[in-house]
Amino acid sequence: MELKLIAVAKPPDVNCIIGQAHFIKTVEDLYEALAQAVPGIKFGVAFCEASGPCLVRHTGSDAEMEKLAVDAAAAIAAGHVFVIMLRDAFPVNVLNSIKAVAEVCGVFCATANALRVVVACDGPDRGVIGVIDGSAPKGVEGEAERAARHAMLRQFGYKQ
Repeated sequence: MELKLIAVAKPPDVNCIIGQAHFIKTVEDLYEALAQAVPGIKFGVAFCEASGPCLVRHTGSDAEMEKLAVDAAAAIAAGHVFVIMLRDAFPVNVLNSIKAVAEVCGVFCATANALRVVVACDGPDRGVIGVIDGSAPKGVEGEAERAARHAMLRQFGYKQ
């Protein structure tokens, strides 16, 4: 077995959600879940089919987001993995809808950070082991950082 580290290419303002599902119907069901969760959301979905023709299936509401999702899924190339790229919405707005999709087994990450996926390769077969999401902590939050966090949540409208 060989381990590979796959960088996910995306602009800094785009959020990425990576998970695992188990059925070809995942593409359509994720589309519906995202479209219903946030009106006008810009997204792309790609899903790595794990049997039959083993294609990267895809859909979306925005051509750029769809291409980013397809490119990331093709680079990861692990069976039953899905990639969602989001613009003008935060993962927190859609995660419960995604996790409620019957085919979804789990979510590896939801982030706007620089992202790398750890993939195990065994001959032609591949599986996601985990992700490296952003950077390691550089210290412990103090009062100034706490105040900034509280202000940011209020700026985004998550707190009053």
